[in-house]
Amino acid sequence: VTGASFVVFNGALKTSSGFLAKSSIVEDGLMVQITPETMESLRQALRDKKDFKITCGKTDTGDVKEYVDICWVENEEKTNKG
Repeated sequence: VTGASFVVFNGALKTSSGFLAKSSIVEDGLMVQITPETMESLRQALRDKKDFKITCGKTDTGDVKEYVDICWVENEEKTNKG
Protein backbone atom coordinates (compact mmCIF):
# COMPACT_ATOMS: atom_id res chain seq x y z
CA VAL A 1 0.00 0.00 0.00
CA THR A 2 1.38 3.39 -1.01
CA GLY A 3 0.08 6.72 0.26
CA ALA A 4 0.35 9.61 -2.17
CA SER A 5 -0.36 13.34 -2.21
CA PHE A 6 -1.48 13.18 -5.84
CA VAL A 7 -2.07 10.72 -8.69
CA VAL A 8 -1.35 11.33 -12.37
CA PHE A 9 -2.97 9.09 -14.97
CA ASN A 10 -1.07 9.13 -18.27
CA GLY A 11 -3.08 7.57 -21.12
CA ALA A 12 -0.25 7.44 -23.68
CA LEU A 13 1.13 3.93 -22.97
CA LYS A 14 1.39 2.03 -26.25
CA THR A 15 0.03 -1.51 -26.44
CA SER A 16 3.28 -2.53 -28.17
CA SER A 17 5.27 -1.61 -25.03
CA GLY A 18 4.58 -5.05 -23.58
CA PHE A 19 2.99 -3.63 -20.41
CA LEU A 20 -0.60 -3.75 -19.21
CA ALA A 21 0.14 -0.59 -17.19
CA LYS A 22 3.09 0.90 -15.30
CA SER A 23 3.10 2.70 -11.97
CA SER A 24 5.92 4.73 -10.45
CA ILE A 25 6.44 7.06 -7.53
CA VAL A 26 7.05 10.65 -8.63
CA GLU A 27 8.12 13.00 -5.82
CA ASP A 28 5.34 12.49 -3.23
CA GLY A 29 2.75 11.22 -5.71
CA LEU A 30 2.01 8.33 -8.02
CA MET A 31 2.10 8.26 -11.83
CA VAL A 32 0.15 5.50 -13.57
CA GLN A 33 0.82 4.97 -17.27
CA ILE A 34 -2.09 3.26 -19.02
CA THR A 35 -3.25 2.59 -22.57
CA PRO A 36 -5.80 4.91 -24.23
CA GLU A 37 -8.40 2.11 -23.97
CA THR A 38 -7.85 1.77 -20.22
CA MET A 39 -8.01 5.57 -19.88
CA GLU A 40 -11.44 5.60 -21.52
CA SER A 41 -12.63 2.82 -19.21
CA LEU A 42 -11.26 4.74 -16.20
CA ARG A 43 -13.03 7.92 -17.28
CA GLN A 44 -16.32 6.05 -17.61
CA ALA A 45 -15.87 4.45 -14.19
CA LEU A 46 -15.24 7.87 -12.64
CA ARG A 47 -18.34 9.31 -14.34
CA ASP A 48 -20.40 6.38 -13.04
CA LYS A 49 -18.75 6.54 -9.58
CA LYS A 50 -17.67 2.90 -9.86
CA ASP A 51 -14.56 1.30 -8.36
CA PHE A 52 -11.82 0.58 -10.90
CA LYS A 53 -8.75 -1.68 -10.79
CA ILE A 54 -5.66 -1.19 -12.96
CA THR A 55 -3.36 -4.19 -13.25
CA CYS A 56 0.29 -3.22 -13.68
CA GLY A 57 3.03 -5.37 -15.15
CA LYS A 58 4.15 -7.04 -18.34
CA THR A 59 1.52 -8.58 -20.61
CA ASP A 60 3.43 -11.84 -21.11
CA THR A 61 4.04 -12.52 -17.41
CA GLY A 62 1.51 -14.42 -15.34
CA ASP A 63 3.15 -13.05 -12.19
CA VAL A 64 1.41 -9.69 -11.65
CA LYS A 65 2.65 -7.86 -8.58
CA GLU A 66 1.00 -4.44 -8.62
CA TYR A 67 -2.53 -3.10 -8.77
CA VAL A 68 -3.83 0.45 -8.62
CA ASP A 69 -7.30 0.43 -7.06
CA ILE A 70 -9.58 3.43 -7.35
CA CYS A 71 -12.24 3.00 -4.67
CA TRP A 72 -15.20 5.17 -3.79
CA VAL A 73 -15.71 5.44 -0.03
CA GLU A 74 -18.68 6.65 1.94
CA ASN A 75 -16.81 8.51 4.66
CA GLU A 76 -13.56 10.15 3.58
CA GLU A 77 -12.67 11.24 7.12
CA LYS A 78 -12.00 7.66 8.24
CA THR A 79 -9.61 6.91 5.38
CA ASN A 80 -7.80 10.21 4.92
CA LYS A 81 -7.02 11.68 8.35
CA GLY A 82 -3.91 13.80 8.52
